[in-house]
This record gives sequence, C-alpha cells and structure tokens, in this order.
Amino acid sequence: MIRYTFLVVLIVGLGFCGMAQNKALVFQSDFGLKDGAVSEMKGVAFSVSPELKLFDVTHEIPAYNIWEAAYRLFQAAPYWPPGTVFVSIVDPGVGSERKSVVLKTKSGHYFVSPDNGTLTLVAERLGIDEVRQINEAVNRLKNSEKSYTFHGRDVYAFTGARLASGTIRWEEVGPKLAPQVVSIDYQKPVIENGIIKGNIPVLDVQYGNVWTNIDQTIFQKLGVKLNDKLHVIVYKDQQTIFEGDMPYVNTFSAVPEGQTMAYMNSLLNFSVAINQGSFSEKYKVYSGAEWSIVIRKTNR
Repeated sequence: MIRYTFLVVLIVGLGFCGMAQNKALVFQSDFGLKDGAVSEMKGVAFSVSPELKLFDVTHEIPAYNIWEAAYRLFQAAPYWPPGTVFVSIVDPGVGSERKSVVLKTKSGHYFVSPDNGTLTLVAERLGIDEVRQINEAVNRLKNSEKSYTFHGRDVYAFTGARLASGTIRWEEVGPKLAPQVVSIDYQKPVIENGIIKGNIPVLDVQYGNVWTNIDQTIFQKLGVKLNDKLHVIVYKDQQTIFEGDMPYVNTFSAVPEGQTMAYMNSLLNFSVAINQGSFSEKYKVYSGAEWSIVIRKTNR
C-alpha cells in the first residue's frame, strides 16, 4: 500500500511539474530572417537542451510593432498544448526600465517577453495565473552581461529554454509580480442599438483582407443573413478612412472579381475583402490599436 501510494503521488507530481515541460519552445520576433539573429536564439536554446523542440510563430512582425506581436500570439497560442513556452521579442525599449517577464496563463501556457504590451491579448483571452520577473542574475546566458541590445538571445531565449526543458522550475524564473501586465488600449467589440463597433487588429497580409476582433457570437446579434447588405465604416483615430456597403457572404467566389464583400475568416471573426484584390491597398486601410470599424445592416 505504501509503495502504491508513493507511485500515485509520484505520477501526479510529475504530471503537475511537467505542465511547463512539454519541451516545445515557440519563437516570435520582428528580426526577419536576413541575418543570424533567429539562429543565435535557437542555438542558445538548443545548447540549454538538445531535447527541445523549436518552432516559430513568425519572425516577420513589422519592426517595433508591439500590437501585431500581441495579436499573433493571440492568434496562435490557443492551438498549442498546455505547457508550451512562447518567446516573443518585439522590444523597441531594449535596455530601458521595461520589465522582462514570464506570464503563466490559466490555460497552462507560458509567455517570455518584455512587458511592453505584447502580452495584452493573451492575458485577456487565456487569463493570468501568475507573472514573474526574470531574475537575470540567474537566468541569463553566461558571459553576456556586457551585451545590452540582444535580450532576445541573452535573456528571453535562455530563460524560455530553461523553463521549457525543465532545467528550472516555474518558481525559479524570478520574483512573483502582481497578476497584471502592461496593456494596450483598443476598441473592444460591442453592440448597441443595432450597431457593432470593433477593432482592426491585423491584416491578412498576403491578400490585403481586413480582419477584425468582432467574433461570430457578437456578429450574430445583428441578425444578418447571407447576402444581406452591410454598411461598413473604418476609422483611424476617429477619422473616417472608408465608408460603403457590401454583401455578407461565405466565400470569395460569391461576388464578382473586384467587388467588396464581408465574411467570417478562419478564426470566425468578421472581415472585409475584395475578391481577388487588396482591400487594404485600395482603400488605405491598415491595422493596429488605433484602427476601428463600425458595421450595421442597411435598409436596402
């Protein structure tokens, strides 16, 4: 009985401790792939543990674009299993007083990042369990103390690899902070008097389609049916950039080539596009916390 109890406790304990140790480490940055920066980070991680499995969200975040970094984590993270560690480096304030942190979400995911707004959306969507500040006296690449401009390699990749591999326990990341992160203000999706307001967090960059944060649940409250006409207004900092009517359809082929349309994207969020054209390029509509959209059914 004693042996059996010990075995059960050991199995349960390993399962609990293993939450941060599925050995998956996922990188994101605005570095691009033209030089060796991404390779350096992965080399550091692999040196910590050759058993790590290294992946990428993207390294094509526009330079210094913290908001897009926030959205790409929000887009990708829910599709990864609990215990996955993400390392995100879009860090225009590198070397400043901004904190280097690891966020553990209620979903069991870990995010290693500067606390500069990058964690806004995953904190909202997945919930904050704990936040710890990285103790660089322990969790920093050896002999990197005189390097002040590449914390992505020297601090974040190193700490992320140590956490993902089980080299350190969660508590060894560093001191526990208040359960909050720096948050970027943006228009959250709301519906009032038959009008929905939302944000344009990102573009479908390959095609110029405009994605919003208005999810299917909120959109359905408008009572829109296929082929109904919608009136759409896009603002940047309260200035009207686009205004027009378009049909709500399921597929691009439902409208003639070159025509505007509204649809649900692959994340089941409301989006607008031009069939075989770039809505963004034609109407100069882009994305970010300062971009918002208003939609309503037309009477036509």
